[in-house]
Amino acid sequence: MNLTAGTLQQLWVRREVSPHGWFLGYGADEGPEVLLPYGEAAGDRPQVGTEIEAFLFHDDKERLTATLRKPLLVLGDMAKLKVADFHPHFGFFLEMGIGRQLLLPLKQFPVERRNVWPQTGDELFVVMKHDKEGRMLARLAKIDDFAPHIFRAPTSWLNEWKEGWVTDVYRDGVFTLVEGGVLGFGALGYIHEGSMVHPLRIGQKFNARVTQVREDGRVSLSIRAAKETGRLEDADRILAFIKERPGGAMPYSDQTSAEDIQRRFQLSKSAFKRALGKLMKEGLVTQKGNWTHLKAEQPESDNEPGSRSEDPTH
Repeated sequence: MNLTAGTLQQLWVRREVSPHGWFLGYGADEGPEVLLPYGEAAGDRPQVGTEIEAFLFHDDKERLTATLRKPLLVLGDMAKLKVADFHPHFGFFLEMGIGRQLLLPLKQFPVERRNVWPQTGDELFVVMKHDKEGRMLARLAKIDDFAPHIFRAPTSWLNEWKEGWVTDVYRDGVFTLVEGGVLGFGALGYIHEGSMVHPLRIGQKFNARVTQVREDGRVSLSIRAAKETGRLEDADRILAFIKERPGGAMPYSDQTSAEDIQRRFQLSKSAFKRALGKLMKEGLVTQKGNWTHLKAEQPESDNEPGSRSEDPTH
């Protein structure tokens, strides 16, 4: 056996050396040793000649050290750890229950999308591994890491609101782990970009509605309310936006590209058209060319109150 950082091991208390602590090893005979400092005893003092369980890690001086504190994560396993701190050159430091923090390197996150990086207090699913020097390091958990722990979501979840965490972010949506409650660890899910009301970041906790329970037991989710409720909320938001615009008009209509609609309103084009249709049916707005106007304030010309060339992203 080897004295390896990140592992829990049964070790023999060989001797006590003041003012340092206890030296531990495999059995009472010769062989590799590791120091258990007095400050890491965390309770009753170990007795020389007895066997204890200790967790091994590297201290601030890169020395392999033992502690009797119980870690939240060991080498090769996965756990959900809270973000305690961030360093712009190194990455995120995670609480792991031993008074020391575990580094999650910055290189695991997209440099060009800082808006999806975790924030302090977020919870990340990570696996502990080693760097080239054998020191503890974290990496974000992947789909294969979740496989032994998850369960198939029941069909009774359909249309229910569930709590979960974002585990990874893609261009068109986010992967999630949905809280399982009494059923267990959780179920895998996905939230498409069009089903969000705002961007989500890795490690963020959310509440979402289950819109589909797939045959493989995974779920599709939406942070948006059911279609009818969502249509009312979307219509109110669009109407408020138009009212705040100069002249009561906006350079968006059902002819606007889906990309521009998503960027401005965080809505899919179909949701935008449903909400706009509701406002038009109620006689609150009207469309003229590529513009939508409050009906009572509709101008005589397409170019009023703004130019057709106005950038719809503003």
